[in-house]
Amino acid sequence: MPSTLAAAAAGFGTGLSLIVAIGAQNAFVLRQGIRRHAVLAVVGICALSDAVLITLGVGGVGAVVVAWPGALTAVGWIGGAFLICYGVLAARRVLRPGGALRAEGEATGSRRRAVLTCLAMTWLNPHVYLDTVFLLGSVAAGHGALRWTFGIGAALASLCWFAALGFGARLLGRFLSRPAAWRVLDGLVAATMIGLGVALVAGGAGTA
Repeated sequence: MPSTLAAAAAGFGTGLSLIVAIGAQNAFVLRQGIRRHAVLAVVGICALSDAVLITLGVGGVGAVVVAWPGALTAVGWIGGAFLICYGVLAARRVLRPGGALRAEGEATGSRRRAVLTCLAMTWLNPHVYLDTVFLLGSVAAGHGALRWTFGIGAALASLCWFAALGFGARLLGRFLSRPAAWRVLDGLVAATMIGLGVALVAGGAGTA
């Protein structure tokens, strides 16, 4: 039993250390949480997607995917272009007069759009595959028969993090009651998205 708990704790700690890093997915979940829009759906997609990818990694799929390195390159190009476009939209909100959150109650507020954006943020980001399928899969393999326990711990860390980020973000609501505060947030989102998008496209170009 102690060894089982140790494997689960190791999976939780490793998974959390990889997920907490600032990235496109976290920035999107944070913004949806502050807006209090489609939070449950977004958190569910992120946590479930990570669970699926971690399962594939623990199951050894990462070694198979390595045989087709062009697949990750293609994902990098597509994901990079998507992040750049999303970043440009965030930058427009910064520059647009009255660009506060409440001025956005338009098509961007649709649950369907939020779900599709979240899916794209998750599945078109090659870093997600590197962290979950390859890295976590490799570490899990070192736990032998307890690798699935390690995987469960990692998946639980993902669920806890995204739930805390999405549902806890509303506590920042009063600090973001002014349009200027939202411009700052959107500026950070724009910088994060565009920076990651450029890095992905450049990385894809370097391996092509």
